[in-house]
Amino acid sequence: MSIGHGRQGRQRGQGKQRGQDTGDKEDKEEIFLPHSPYSPHSPYSPSLYPPILEKMEAKWLEWAQKLQAIAQTGLTFSENPYDIERFQSIKAIAAEILATHTNSELSYILDLFDRDVGYATPKVDVRGAVFRDDRILLVKERVDGCWTLPGGWADIGFSPSEVVVKEIFEESGYLTRTVKLLAVYDRDRQGHPPYPHYIYKLFFLCELLGGSPTPSIETEAVGFFPENEIPELSIGRVTPAQIARLFQHYRNPDLPADFD
Repeated sequence: MSIGHGRQGRQRGQGKQRGQDTGDKEDKEEIFLPHSPYSPHSPYSPSLYPPILEKMEAKWLEWAQKLQAIAQTGLTFSENPYDIERFQSIKAIAAEILATHTNSELSYILDLFDRDVGYATPKVDVRGAVFRDDRILLVKERVDGCWTLPGGWADIGFSPSEVVVKEIFEESGYLTRTVKLLAVYDRDRQGHPPYPHYIYKLFFLCELLGGSPTPSIETEAVGFFPENEIPELSIGRVTPAQIARLFQHYRNPDLPADFD
């Protein structure tokens, strides 16, 4: 299930690698929402801006995420009608923040929030690192024409190791076996463009067992690439720094898993 965090919503945008600093505040703040008419890859790139400015410009997303989480959890457990009304108001404020900064319809954002019920927790994105002859497996996304590690949202009914094997096969045609958890990352701390939901990203090392390159409804090309010839990446899904770190894990198998 592609994320760009794809089937549920492209980025899912989890900005483009080739994006440049235009000095346009709206460009820096733009995020891509599932099924919105806007590009899944804004020029937003935290590495292009001073840390203080970057923190200020991204703060609205953090506020909206926290307000939405408070509202969702409160609506799950509250029975008092006055409290329910207050939490609904908080949810509306969070939706208004997102709608204002993304030029999206408020009704669309509220519908997106309404799809999440229960205690608010991060969503989970899984990615598989498959190596062959010092090259890493990447798939080209149809939605933006950029490359990423195979993977996507974790599906109900599958363990993390099972779902990454499933995603690799569905998106690339290769059969694999999960070997090791390489990293658990907080997406908001990894230089990805902003996204409405809070997301944890799990990266697994997977052993190639067989199969053949087979594009899918979400991917239009499949290939193995050396570290010095990585194509343009779908930054919402994977970053150059993450690819570089995965090569380090591949060459140094005794490295412990990364986190945060």
